[in-house]
Amino acid sequence: MKEEVGKKLKECRKGMSLSQRDVARLLGVAQPVYQRFEKGTYECSYEQLVRLCDIFDVSADYLLGRKEY
Repeated sequence: MKEEVGKKLKECRKGMSLSQRDVARLLGVAQPVYQRFEKGTYECSYEQLVRLCDIFDVSADYLLGRKEY
């Protein structure tokens, strides 16, 4: 599951032409922490997941790979 979330995060970030550093700053974490989210080696918290949904304007279902919109 972590890998699926990581793929979606990367897709969303690139779709918005943002760097990992940009997203990390918006999320309030260090860039290496956000990088681990994208690599699927570290899980984000519920609060971070909600914030990522807000940043990318997508649903949690989308980031979790449950829906393709």
